[in-house]
Amino acid sequence: MGAGPDPRLTSSLPLEFERVGADGRVDVQKRAIAEEVPVAIECNGLGYAVLMASPGDLLDLGHGFALTERLIDAADDLIDAEVHPVDRGMLLRLTLSARVAGRVADRVRHRTADSSCGLCGVESLEQALRPLPPRRARWSGEDAAVFAALAALDAAQPLGAATRAVHAAAACAPDGTIRRVREDVGRHNAFDKLIGAMLRERMGWDHGFALLTSRCSYELVEKAALSACPMLATISAPTALAIARAQEAGLELRVLARPDSLLRPVA
Repeated sequence: MGAGPDPRLTSSLPLEFERVGADGRVDVQKRAIAEEVPVAIECNGLGYAVLMASPGDLLDLGHGFALTERLIDAADDLIDAEVHPVDRGMLLRLTLSARVAGRVADRVRHRTADSSCGLCGVESLEQALRPLPPRRARWSGEDAAVFAALAALDAAQPLGAATRAVHAAAACAPDGTIRRVREDVGRHNAFDKLIGAMLRERMGWDHGFALLTSRCSYELVEKAALSACPMLATISAPTALAIARAQEAGLELRVLARPDSLLRPVA
């Protein structure tokens, strides 16, 4: 698959700031600032979506996005992916297999209809809350693993350490060992990048879990369920819909994960 330029080189930029102290003193300092660019996603020649994302690991983003958008079911459904720099952003071109190509056209038609007909909102709501696949694997670890992963996560976030402006998504082993991490200015993008990296490497969750530096929204629950993740842990609170969707899919949640405590929703 075409790799294009190495976009990780532009994930942050050094910029100058004037630092103003409470005592009125002013000095100049440089900080690494996270990049955020429009990423246009094109599927089989059709414009599908535009995301605001960090410009690193975009091939991973393409794979994860295609899976969690339900455009593909497995890595082999994505025949090719290419990243191209364009004016003021990046173009991510995905080529889907003939077996699933019809899904793209159906979704594009549906989005076009949404913008032209108020009645289509009913169908949009049904699409937004489509049934989730039942849990295919069970998390076999203990809560101590979440605390272990939390303790190791900071050291696994180079972009976060430099900018303090991005989210991270980590794939963790049952004992909390961090296996893969992806970072992005958007929490959804970070998780899609992680899922995409695992998909490209043919790497399963192996009874482990995902740890996200974000709140637990229903979209992240759905991405976890669609990637067959057994358990999702987040450092911030969940929404009620996220808990309901997780229970529907049989996905275990650990939320408000802190170094000294976490919460487990009670069914």
